[in-house]
Amino acid sequence: MIDEFLAGGLDAVEEAIRTAVADQVMPRYRQLAAHEIVEKKGPHDLVTIADRQAEEQLTDSLTKLLPGSVVVGEEAVHADPAVLTALGGDAPVWIVDPVDGTRQFVHGDPGFATLVTLAHREALLASWTYAPVLGQMAIARRGQGAWLGGEPIHSGSPEPGAALRVAVSHYDFTTDEEKRALSGLRAPDAEVRPCGSAGLEYLKVARGLLDAVAFTWENAWDHAAGLLLVGEAGGAQATLGGEPFRITGGNVLPFTAARDEPTVRHILSLLAAAG
Repeated sequence: MIDEFLAGGLDAVEEAIRTAVADQVMPRYRQLAAHEIVEKKGPHDLVTIADRQAEEQLTDSLTKLLPGSVVVGEEAVHADPAVLTALGGDAPVWIVDPVDGTRQFVHGDPGFATLVTLAHREALLASWTYAPVLGQMAIARRGQGAWLGGEPIHSGSPEPGAALRVAVSHYDFTTDEEKRALSGLRAPDAEVRPCGSAGLEYLKVARGLLDAVAFTWENAWDHAAGLLLVGEAGGAQATLGGEPFRITGGNVLPFTAARDEPTVRHILSLLAAAG
């Protein structure tokens, strides 16, 4: 059933994403009232009415497109952490981040995206990264490649001898321990900056505009779409333990995704030096 869906259903998924964003997100872009913004764990961890209603609409539309599928969405997990168990189940699962980069969205910054990934038995099958204000829709399909606006994208490799451009977990969201874990990247051959929307940072890696990302958290909705996108564009990824990132969690952190395998190995060696 999933193979048949992948062969003919991907255009409908893109349309469902565009529709949900048009209905629930864009009317509220730069129009949010104070009562429509709520702190979850702190002043930097925000949720808005757009996040919640877009996730609800996507949950309805995506499960109708693929009967028997389930949704693991950021806001649903926040309300009930048991929802996460579906990532390791037998049903096809949609992994949804309705507004990746909520802080940017709240501040009227265009650098936010809606992320959707279809997975089955922990394997990432297809993903969509949609940045509506930037006019970008990136799609990846396992074993088939990655596209931006319908054109194939390739990560390529960093320029030999040039400092690696790396985006890392934003300092506002990291503990002192996580900052120490990333400190190995303070090296002469690395130029490090805090990340914005994780999904858009992965897209930059897939396009060869950024050499790598290194993250200290493992929420599947933040990473699944981008990891498939980077992989299908020719890039690679691994955790500090040397294993591929698992969407079900329990990863040895930090982990990295990069334009090619040698860059992954180099980033991991720098991270290991901090340990």
